Order: sequence, then structure tokens, then C-alpha cells
Amino acid sequence: MQIEFNAEELNEVQYHISKYPEKKAALMPVLWMAQKKWGWLSIDVMKYVADLLELSLAHVEGVASFYTMYFKKPMGKYHIQVCTNVSCMLRKGDVIYKHVSEKLGIKHNERTEDGLYSLEEVECMGACGGAPMIAVNEDFYENMDIPQVDEIIGNLK
Repeated sequence: MQIEFNAEELNEVQYHISKYPEKKAALMPVLWMAQKKWGWLSIDVMKYVADLLELSLAHVEGVASFYTMYFKKPMGKYHIQVCTNVSCMLRKGDVIYKHVSEKLGIKHNERTEDGLYSLEEVECMGACGGAPMIAVNEDFYENMDIPQVDEIIGNLK
């Protein structure tokens, strides 16, 4: 697999770089672009980003490892996040997480054998007033219960 952004993507990289006084500051949006393109941040992808931004691989790996939004291994086509922090837990977010885990047969940061789903237990999604909350990729759902979650998962295929 060739790891290169196309011309349009390279223009977007330049746009991100132009917003900051130093190239290094564009790292997070460029990593996000890379993850969207290749699905996760392999060492080769991180090397590519490091070269683009004239950074060390160690620096790029450090940022990618610190933030949980960056995947360091392949995840499912549908990445399901379930919040189990205080507000969500008090409204059964932990029960929803356990249900999804059992339903899909996977645990935290695992993916199904067919590569369709991955599951992540997250600390806070910033929607305490709409607890419990889940996300599927970049779609967010609030005030969830098990039947609603089952319906969402059922509609993903």
C-alpha cells in the first residue's frame, strides 16, 4: 500500500500548516487526516506524517499515543464508543457497554473478526445532560437505552 496524500490532501496539509507559526502545531489535524484516509496510524503512516511536518517519528508517536482518538491498530468499519463516566454510568451507560460487548463478542479496543465493528469504553463525551451517550464513528447519540442501541447497530450493516 502506497502511503501518500494526493494533491488535494497535500493542499489541506498546507492549509493546516499555514494556520500556525510552526509546522509542529499542525500535527493533530494532519494525524486526523491520515487516520481518516488509512483507517489507523501504522508506524509507516506516522513516519510519513513526521516527514511531511519535519518532525521526529518519536514526537509523532508520542502525540498519537497520548490521545485516544488516534488508533494504533486497525479498528472496525463502525467504531462504537460507549461513555461510562459518572453521568452516563448513573444512567446505565455501563450496562449499555456490557450489553454491546456481549452482543458483538468483543471487549474494549477490540474488533469483530469480520472487521465490521470495534468497541471502545470512553471516559467522557461531553454530553452529561444527554447521558447515556454513544458514538458510532463521528455520529453521536444521546439519552440511549439498550433497544435504541440495538436498533442503531442493526441499521449499520
